[in-house]
Parts: sequence; C-alpha cells; structure tokens
Amino acid sequence: MADFPTHPADVTPEWLTARLRQGGLLDSGTITAVRWEAIGTGQVGDSARFHLTYDREGAGPATLAGKFPAADQMSRGTAAAFGLYAKEVGFYQQLAPQLDIRVPRALVAEIAEDGVEFVLIFEDLGPARGGNQLNSCRLADAREAMRQAAGLHAPSWENAAITGLDWLQPKEGQVDQIKALYGNAQAIFRERYADTLEPEYMAICEELNEGREAWFGQERGVKCLIHGDFRLDNMLFDVQGGAEPIAVLDWQTVAVGNALTDIGYFMGTGIGNALRSAHEDELLDLYCAEMTARGVPLDRSAIWDDYVVGAIHGISTAVFSAAYVERTERGDANFLSMARGGCALALQHGSLRKLRGD
Repeated sequence: MADFPTHPADVTPEWLTARLRQGGLLDSGTITAVRWEAIGTGQVGDSARFHLTYDREGAGPATLAGKFPAADQMSRGTAAAFGLYAKEVGFYQQLAPQLDIRVPRALVAEIAEDGVEFVLIFEDLGPARGGNQLNSCRLADAREAMRQAAGLHAPSWENAAITGLDWLQPKEGQVDQIKALYGNAQAIFRERYADTLEPEYMAICEELNEGREAWFGQERGVKCLIHGDFRLDNMLFDVQGGAEPIAVLDWQTVAVGNALTDIGYFMGTGIGNALRSAHEDELLDLYCAEMTARGVPLDRSAIWDDYVVGAIHGISTAVFSAAYVERTERGDANFLSMARGGCALALQHGSLRKLRGD
C-alpha cells in the first residue's frame, strides 16, 4: 500500500494540509474540508479538481488539481508496462524547473516502488480554455503551442545532463515489445474503424504496420527532450482567466528523441488537416525562429525531412492507443481524428517514403 492517496476520494484535509505546509503554500491555516470533481478527458490517468475549505478565510489556495492512476485496469496496466506514471512524476520532480515551457507547478509528486500508485497535486490553472483536438484550434493557439515546443526542445538540445538521465531511456526490450504488439493493434484498429476511416488513410496505417521494423526504434537527428503526446487535448489556453496564453499538461510520454517528432505530431495529429494545410509554412517558420532565438539555429529546410517523418508518430500512437487503453466514445473520436490528421500529412508529403529513404 502506498503511504499517500491514490484516488481523489482518499485525499483528506489532514494529508493535504501537511503537504501544503511543506510546499510553503500554507502558514498557520488548516484545511477543514475537501470536495472534489472529475476533470479532463485523459484515458491513462484520472484527474480531479479539489475545492478546499479552511479554518480561516484566505488561508491558502481555494482550489487545486490532482492526477492519479487510471481506474480502468487495462489503461493502468499499459501505463505500468511502459513506465508512464513514473515518467510523469519524474518530469515534475527533476525536469520542469530546467525548461522554458509553462506547465502546472507541482506541489506533490510521489510514486510507489511498483511504478503504478502515484499522486500529483498541482496549482489550479483555471479558469482556462481546454484544448480540444476534435474542434482544432485558432491559429493564435497553434502559434502559442509552437513557442512552447521551442521552450521544451531548446534547453534540452544536446544537453546530456537531461537526455542522459537513466529513467528517460527506453527499458530493455521495450521497442521489441511494441513491435510485437503493434500487429495486433493494427488488426483491432482495422476492425474497429474500417467503416469510418477513409480508405486511403487506412491504407497508410496498413503500410506503416507492414514497415514497423523501420519505424520503431529508429534514430534520427539531434536528441532533446520531447513531450511525446503534443496535441491540443494536453494543452490549456487563456490560463488563470487569461493571465497567461497557454500551459502544457500530461507528461506521461516524456522521452528523449527528435524534436521534430513533437512538431510533426502536433501539426498532423494535433490540429487537423485544414489548419495545418493553410498555415504549415508559417508555423514551421515560427518554430524555427523561436528555436534560433533560444540559441539553436534552425530553418525550414533543415527540419523538413524530420518533420515529415515525425508525423508518423501520430499515426502509430493512434493505432496503438486505440488497442491498449480503455475504449470510450470520445476515445474513438480522438483516435480517428489523430489518424486522419497524421495520415493526411503523411499522404501529402510522403512520410513513409522518407522513412524508407526512397
């Protein structure tokens, strides 16, 4: 048993009072009651907002946010197998302070030795506008996301103190495990979405499955820290009532990799084909300008091939996740949206040909 709460209902006034005191957010006041409500749409972890009552008015923050293991056993098992919970806790414990990206301040970040039971307690960034990839976003939102991507990638660019951390490295045999599971994932994806995903896009998914040996575990370009699931559902806009433009959430897939994996993923899977097609060059130029301003000179010609190949990450994530996390109505819509956007980019720019080196 973990010595901390692993479900929102287990968070007590006494436990939270002690943690806020440790974090310097509570001096003499005491929390007397905690009320919670579910928030977010995540399928691998469960999130909640806590409403706090104190023994005296204004003693501490009125609300906080929290994240806990998924109640669904399949989602929880997938997270444990790939170390997703440990990665997110590790990100907030060790990496967030070193980066130039806006994330929630973590007040509590604890995980049990089994890598499954964990708790994260954050500052509440609300009121905010949650990103929704099913609705795409405004161009201004996409621009803010590009700036945040640069704030993640540039400080960790060829930075061995970050990229060399042991817990960021893939577990031994993990790539082989994904390859072994991917064929079954594609079979489930095909059966589930054959009547709803456009045939030309399903053909891209089938082609990727056939060529998965070339995709999983491939190494391209300079290494830095990547988010791994850089899309609208993992972003908040106009945070704290518009005080700040954006914050990036959900760091369970943080990894070391090619920065353009995040960019290709966001442009294809993240924002949808219409916005991407209309503003692709502008957004890529903005990313390059932001990276250059942070000391990593880039231009569109230098990043193009890695960007186009990076879009494949959105396709493989949609296929794999559809098979191995809890199935929900919104999840189905999400995975179809992810696959459509990623496949559209891949089809237009020849992502799989570039991966093969054709």
